[in-house]
Amino acid sequence: MRETLTPADYATRILAGDRTALARAITLVESTKPAHNAEAQELLQLLLPHSGGAIRLGITGVPGVGKSTTIDQLGTNLVEAGHKVAVLAVDPTSKRTGGSILGDKTRMAQLAPLPNAFIRPSPTSGTLGGVTRKTRETMVLLEAAGFDIVIVETVGVGQSEVAVADMVDFFLVLLLAGGGDDLQGIKKGIIELADMIAINKADGDNITRAKRAANEYQNAIAIFTPKSAAWLPPVVTISGRTNLGLDDLWAKIAEHRQLMHDNGQFAERRKRQAVEWMRDMLSDRLLQAVKANPAVAARLPAIESDVREGRLFPTRAVNEILGLMGLGA
Repeated sequence: MRETLTPADYATRILAGDRTALARAITLVESTKPAHNAEAQELLQLLLPHSGGAIRLGITGVPGVGKSTTIDQLGTNLVEAGHKVAVLAVDPTSKRTGGSILGDKTRMAQLAPLPNAFIRPSPTSGTLGGVTRKTRETMVLLEAAGFDIVIVETVGVGQSEVAVADMVDFFLVLLLAGGGDDLQGIKKGIIELADMIAINKADGDNITRAKRAANEYQNAIAIFTPKSAAWLPPVVTISGRTNLGLDDLWAKIAEHRQLMHDNGQFAERRKRQAVEWMRDMLSDRLLQAVKANPAVAARLPAIESDVREGRLFPTRAVNEILGLMGLGA
């Protein structure tokens, strides 16, 4: 029988670097059971003073751009340089089946076996609130366990990129040369979120195209208002497969971190993220409370049907639901 651990037990073992306790604690954080949620919150409060020291790096890109290959090689480089690296793959859990893509360790075969690496999918349960809560809380556990670099990979495309960009220190967008707008529609919505763009697969016959694409993107970035007046997002060419340009990529990430620390923007960004985290969680919990209300539960299917069929205006529907909860005007 598996040993029962209290939040204090978990905290002690995680701070000591116990990977088994860490894995179990992440499972606890991801649980939807109310009893587990209470334990998880107690554990996170205990570990909060020991978190926050890692470089939080978000990486996104369309399927096929080479995210996993790049993370596998970059992570390996960082571990060999003396870092402890954790990778969280934000996993868009299927709304139809409830299943999720959990093959991350097989996709990062070079990094996964290393003793100072930790790879874990971070299922979203089909909601952006899931991305926000589970991934952020898992980052706290990882930082308390001594991982000084946490990489968050977005597996899917869409709004999860915005959620991840709001929880990391540096947001890296991977693109391909010659993809075209029709194949890389993701880039228009997230290019303004990027702290750096990397044109991947810049090897072999593709080097010239990659360099041309890098110049085009660098010119395009000039027309956007940067997130920070102190940092113009650079565009670099890399090859995750051949380990080309990854040292320069990491040097720019380190340069950005130092610059943001020196001008105070790093601390302000972390403070803003903490408040945004609270607000996201509050919205998520309020929605759960609405659905759990017996009066709402009895009427909600009919209300949704009326809205769906155009019989009830959405604003009136919201007012009715709030009224059922005693929150109406």
